[in-house]
Formats: sequence, structure tokens, C-alpha cells
Amino acid sequence: MKAVSGGNGEFWGWKWEHKRRRIKQSKASKSSDSATGRGGGGYWFPLKQAVTAGALALTGDTVAQVTDRWKKNKPSKRHSYDQDASQNSNDNQDFIGIFLSDHDWLRALRMTSYGFLLYGPGSYAWYQYLDRCLPKQTVKNLMLKVLLNQIVLGPSVIAVIFAWNNLWQGKLSQLPEKYQRDALPTLLY
Repeated sequence: MKAVSGGNGEFWGWKWEHKRRRIKQSKASKSSDSATGRGGGGYWFPLKQAVTAGALALTGDTVAQVTDRWKKNKPSKRHSYDQDASQNSNDNQDFIGIFLSDHDWLRALRMTSYGFLLYGPGSYAWYQYLDRCLPKQTVKNLMLKVLLNQIVLGPSVIAVIFAWNNLWQGKLSQLPEKYQRDALPTLLY
């Protein structure tokens, strides 16, 4: 919850009552605590989760772009197995050249920034909240967490990623149409 809250049990301004473990603190506080935001009630950014989500978003987008280009440029005839090694080497060099020249780096940056700034911290806060609300590891709680993920997190992620992409592309006015046309198929897919 610290990812989007002041660290005092608030979630975007809403105060949630929950039990907290008390940690004994020494009376003398370190000056570094206030600088990092961990000592007082400041904001804490989940860097590890953000980096992981950003890296996964970059990897996923890269795979999607390469797959799309491969499908579009797929040769009509299959290469025979008896081709010489130099042809295979040239194919590898062509692939790397195509990857570097035709890759949409702005799209990759857009997806990476979404993972780093929004999805990583947001999903971290969401799962912390679910663990706090449903702390016992029972089948009932597991099923409820999965259901809440599908009902709350899934549509939220789709709404935010559509808005993020349209914002970056300067097409915010087209966002309601995009939601109407693509939100439900994306959610079901």
C-alpha cells in the first residue's frame, strides 16, 4: 500500500482500518530515513517491481513486434534443409538488421514506461491490498483474489493501457471510441 499512499493506511485519500504489526523504533531517527521516504509518512516507490514490470513490458513488446514483422515478411516457400551455412549466416544478419532498423522504438519506450511507471507500482499496491484484506491462505480467499483480479484489475489495466497509448500518440479524443470498440474483446482475449 505504501506505493500509492502516505504510508498511514490511506489509499488515494481513503482511510482503511487494518491491523498493523508494531515495529519497535529507536527514539533517535536516522537522517537518511527522511531522505528516502521510508522513515516518516512519505511516499515509497516500489523500484524492484517497477523495473521488473518495465523489463517484461519491453520484452513482450519486442516479441510482439518481431512476430508481426516475421508474419508479414514470411517467405512463401520453405527453405530446404540442405542450404549452405553462409546463407544461414546471412539470414541471421538480415534478421538483426531488420530488427534494428524496423523496430518501433517509440512504441517500445511507451510500453516500457507503462510497465515501469504504472503497472509495476499499481499491481504491487493491488496485491498488497488483497493480501491485507484476505490474509488467510484458504481456497476461498484464493478464489476470491482470482475473481477480484478478473473483475477489478483486468478492466483497470485495459483502461489504463489504452489511455496511456492514446496519450502518447496524441489521440486522447479518440479514447472513448477505442474503449467502445476494443475494451471488451481485449478483456475476453
